[in-house]
Amino acid sequence: MNIKHSILLRVRIAFLVAVLFVFAVIYRLVDIQMVEGDHWRQLAEESSLDYRTIKATRGSIYASGNDLLATSLPFYRLAFDPSLVDNKTFTSNIDSLSHLLSKYFRDHSSDYYKKKISEARQMKSRYLILNRELVNYQGRQEMLTWPIFRLGQMRGGVIFEKIDDRHRPFKKLAQRTIGRVNGDGKGVVGIEASFNDYLSGKNGEGLFQRVAGGNWKPVYASTDVRPVDGYDIHTTIDINLQDVAQNALLRALSTYQANYGAVVLMEVKTGEIKAISNLEKLESGNYAETYNFAIGTTNDPGSTFKLATMLALLESGKVELTDSVDTGDGTIEFFDGKLKLTDVKRGGYGKITVQDVFEKSSNVGIAKLVTEHFGDNPKEFVDLIKETGLGQPLGFQLLGEGEPYIKDPSDPSWSGSSLPWMSVGYETGLTPLQTLAFYNAVANDGKMIQPIIVKSINRANKPVEVFKPKVLNKKIASDETLQKLRLMLEGVVERGTAQNIKNEHYKIAGKTGTAQRLVNGRYMTQSYYASFAGYFPAEDPLYSCIVIIDNPRGWNRYGGDVSAPVFKEIADMIYAQNLDIHDSFAPQYTAANNGTFPVIRAGRLEELNELCNQLGISNYADEQASDWVRSSVNNNVVIWKKNHDNTGLVPNVEGMTLRDAVYILENIGLKVLASGSGRVKRQSVGAGVRATKGATIELELG
Repeated sequence: MNIKHSILLRVRIAFLVAVLFVFAVIYRLVDIQMVEGDHWRQLAEESSLDYRTIKATRGSIYASGNDLLATSLPFYRLAFDPSLVDNKTFTSNIDSLSHLLSKYFRDHSSDYYKKKISEARQMKSRYLILNRELVNYQGRQEMLTWPIFRLGQMRGGVIFEKIDDRHRPFKKLAQRTIGRVNGDGKGVVGIEASFNDYLSGKNGEGLFQRVAGGNWKPVYASTDVRPVDGYDIHTTIDINLQDVAQNALLRALSTYQANYGAVVLMEVKTGEIKAISNLEKLESGNYAETYNFAIGTTNDPGSTFKLATMLALLESGKVELTDSVDTGDGTIEFFDGKLKLTDVKRGGYGKITVQDVFEKSSNVGIAKLVTEHFGDNPKEFVDLIKETGLGQPLGFQLLGEGEPYIKDPSDPSWSGSSLPWMSVGYETGLTPLQTLAFYNAVANDGKMIQPIIVKSINRANKPVEVFKPKVLNKKIASDETLQKLRLMLEGVVERGTAQNIKNEHYKIAGKTGTAQRLVNGRYMTQSYYASFAGYFPAEDPLYSCIVIIDNPRGWNRYGGDVSAPVFKEIADMIYAQNLDIHDSFAPQYTAANNGTFPVIRAGRLEELNELCNQLGISNYADEQASDWVRSSVNNNVVIWKKNHDNTGLVPNVEGMTLRDAVYILENIGLKVLASGSGRVKRQSVGAGVRATKGATIELELG
């Protein structure tokens, strides 16, 4: 009995302890909820607040004509704090708001949105993402007029989280040069990376509150630090010329199924790059801009390097253009037969002049000249080339410029074959842009300037930093040598390896290049790096350009066949699109070539149309053409465009005959004074100015 009593007593005590523990837990829960609730809720709210980064809006990148190349467009994520809306407003407007949300996003019914918002309000949710689809600025402005949302964030609970999205209006045009940004908004390549510190701006800091789902809601406290938006970058790229260059390159690459290609077009006097395109073949067979070969890839330049070789020969006074060179049967051996050079022409060119050696791109002739005159002192040859600045980095504005390399006799790898091998463009490494800078110097009266692609850094259209062309070498050679180099470059197109791009309208000067490709340390005899570098018009150079195409396939794989036509296509389009520079391209054209395409500027449509028809010139008027027209040229077709309306404004009479100009000007009440002969060259009152009856306008003819 005592044992039984003892067991029952222990059970009762254990039960009593358990009951007391349960009552203690219940008491503590009630105490925390009812008595200390406000205190703990305040601590929880305070612990969920944090200062977080507010990203700055990234600056934009512009082309030379203020066309947008890249910009950050503002988008917004729509969220809602339904707990802030009072009951009367919520009840009377929730149906209308749900209907508008359903109509805008077109993904769910209005009942879906009403249920979603009502449940969140019942759960006292402070942050509800209404839709994952981003809203643009116009959409945001529209939503701010909707029921409930029109009350703003503090009373209406609407939250617009700003998210910037990088946008390129011209899509793939100059894609690699413009560059891209990563998920953190930092530039990775191209201008985006090279000028990231300017473009990125300075991030701010704001107070945010953690809400349900691990999201953060802005509190908009007075202590917030506003971000400073990035600077804008203004480039030298011309959108129209970029489009021309990229399309011309793409057509050639597709035709020859090449590995990759690059084009750089530059203004001779300023060094401004107007177009730069790099296209590489993908596994799909399509071409895309994946790497900036024009800036970052060094290769043996091949025969385009012969311009530097001829500079050294001429500048040293060792040869004249009229000297003779016996190229024999077109083959020659050096270094105990370890190096054998051949010419393209079977059987060789025989005995030809130095000028012919260059124009025909004779490897045998070039190598014989260099070994004869520099064989005992190869350092003199290398020094003459390096003194021009060729072989030194350009210090280009974009990151990733390839390191140039011109072998020196002090190099451990120098051998008996190095000098003749270098003379024809091997055992060297240059990027296309570095080669172009050298050719541009020849066109620019010997002044080598640093190519630039960024003109200024702006804040709200006001430049804060301006970049001007930097002179790398005031004079790469004497005037006499430069004159001879230009003469030979013109001869390459007139009589040499690039005769296929010769035309009657303007002269091109340049040099073809066809180098064997170096693959795994060995030169491939049937795989080429084709190029053409030069400038135009030859008489008064405006643009320099280089075209390189890697490993073209097919029968015609030389620089003259593959790369030179791309150069000409770009030059032809520039010539065709800008009628005002025709006189610059061919100053003696109209006087010296009877029966060729005439320079027709402006006049009466009926008369000009009849004139062209009689001459057999294809011409037509565009849809807006009126009685008085101005001409533009597309390939070999004249297009007539409207030039004058009777609006009381001074018309553009430049290019008209005096008779037509006087007729138009006097009909709007102006008195005309003319000097000179020919067509109107200049007018004293600019086109578009309001015409004052009785006023005098002076016309200069020429």
